[in-house]
Order: sequence, then structure tokens, then C-alpha cells
Amino acid sequence: MVVGVKALACELPATLGVPLARWHCPDLARRAVEQGLVASISDTTIWRWLSVDAIKPWRVRSWIFPRDPEFAPKAGRVLDLYHRRWEGRALSKRDYVLSADEKTQLQVLTRCHPSAPAAPGRPPRAEHEYHRGGTMAYLAAWDVHRAKLFGRIEPAVGKDPFDRLIDQVMTTQPYASARRVFFVVDNGTSHRGERSIERTRRRWPTAHLVHLPLHASWLNQVEIYFSVLQRKVLTPTDVASPEELAARILAFQDHYEQIAHPFEWRFTRADLDRMLSKASSAAACAGVA
Repeated sequence: MVVGVKALACELPATLGVPLARWHCPDLARRAVEQGLVASISDTTIWRWLSVDAIKPWRVRSWIFPRDPEFAPKAGRVLDLYHRRWEGRALSKRDYVLSADEKTQLQVLTRCHPSAPAAPGRPPRAEHEYHRGGTMAYLAAWDVHRAKLFGRIEPAVGKDPFDRLIDQVMTTQPYASARRVFFVVDNGTSHRGERSIERTRRRWPTAHLVHLPLHASWLNQVEIYFSVLQRKVLTPTDVASPEELAARILAFQDHYEQIAHPFEWRFTRADLDRMLSKASSAAACAGVA
């Protein structure tokens, strides 16, 4: 009986003709009775049985199989840069590595009533309704070894705004006189492909764009900073104007830079190889080409 219920929980509802995306305990209890596995059973009993084997069909995790044929070498060279190596050689003291990207479509939201701070027995409160004041973009570059931040607010993303971010870095010491400055970037339209590499190199001969593989933004360290910004500044948003939101973001950038340390990046090429090996095996089992 217990084994039958656990086996049921490990089936996708759709394969059994049940119009559900995933199981919850009441659904499993109902189905177990319908299939004759039990005469009656409570939701709590279902939950207790499944908990023994940590079976949680109500939780869903997403994944994506690496589809970039050059995923391993592209990701590997970025991981090498994080560990201060490039093309098999250690970086010098005059080489720098920055992770850069854009945070797009930041909404300027003004709550219909003022937000309220926390009080005993009550969390901070923000009005559900708001007025829209437009959108903006925040471009940032994070020095992965020095915890140095560069950032700017732009009306929208594009080649010119991204070039201005590169200019902001490359006109500042020690990057202006560096031997090489590596910029780890994803494949966004503002900096995609060989043309972006050549465009940057013509403007700044010591600047090198290093592209991540497709669907690998999780390897871009600036995304960690963006997640901190999202939690601490942008959720919830309640500002009176675009200028106030821009000032708040840049003020947080200055604040964060004062307290930040380089991220403790432990993921290596060896970890990458193990991950890709598992993904390859999983893709083979799933019949994904």
C-alpha cells in the first residue's frame, strides 16, 4: 500500500490521464482511493509516507540542456579567468577580469499610498496599487577579483549604452593602463558575437570581450550582484520619480562597493565536466538529441 502510493507520486499526472501539472497530497489521496490502493487515507498520512523518502511531487525544478556545441570550451575559459588563468597561463598583476551585463526594464512604480515601515507584530507594508512612471535600464560591471563596481543608468539598452559602460571602466585607473581587461558577457543583443568583440577592440585595444555559452548567465558573476540589488533595493519599488529610482540604485552601488568582498567562486572546470557529463546522460535518457 505504501509502496503503491509512493509509486503513484513518482508518476506525472498527465501520463495517468489526470488533468494536473503536478501532484499535491489531496490529489494523491483521491487518486489512491480511485485506484483501489487504499479504502481511505488522509492528506497528512500521504505527506508522512512521502517524507520518509523525501518525495515532493508538488515541488518542481526546471532545467535546460546545454545546446551550445561549444559550451564546454566557452564556459571553461570563463572559469579559468575567475581563477586568474587565460589560455593555460596565470594572469599578471596588470590583468583584470570584469563581469558585465544589463538589468533591463526596471519599472518606476509609485504606490497609491505611502509604504509603511515594520511595527511590532507587523512586517513592512506596501500598497498593492501603483502608478507607472516608465522604465529604465541599469548597466553594471563587477571586478571579480577586486570587488570594484561600475554602473550607469540608461533609458534603454543597446550598443551605445554598453559602449559607454566599457568607456566608464577603461577611462578609470588601473584599467586605463592595464595590460589586458577581460569583460565576461552573455549573448545579449548589445554585445553579441564577433562584431562586438571587434568593435570593443577598435575602441580599446586592451579590452577583450569573452562571451559565455548560450543559456549560461548563471556563470556571470554580476548576476549575483544583481540578485542582491533586486532583494535589497527593487523589491518592493516605491519611488516618486525615475530620478529617485536612479539615485537609489547608484547610491546602493556605492554602498555595496564599500562593504563587498570578491565572491567566493568555487565552481571549477572539473565541476563543469561533471555537470556536463550528468547532463549528457540525462539527455540520453530523455531522448534529447
